[in-house]
Amino acid sequence: MSKRIDLMTKGPERAPHRSLLRAEGFTDWEMERPMIGIANSFNEITPGHMHLDKLVDAVKAGIHAAG
Repeated sequence: MSKRIDLMTKGPERAPHRSLLRAEGFTDWEMERPMIGIANSFNEITPGHMHLDKLVDAVKAGIHAAG
């Protein structure tokens, strides 16, 4: 079964996509793994959102730790 990431990283026609990912620091190993995007509405204007940057950091650390 193919992964959705394969649509961005597999085949010669996807070389521009791979080069952009590599420019962002992705390794070949990371490009083989699922990509997880984390949406975040942190801002310094809305008091109820000011803690979200710390929450997102914890979520990222948890995802990274899980492999």
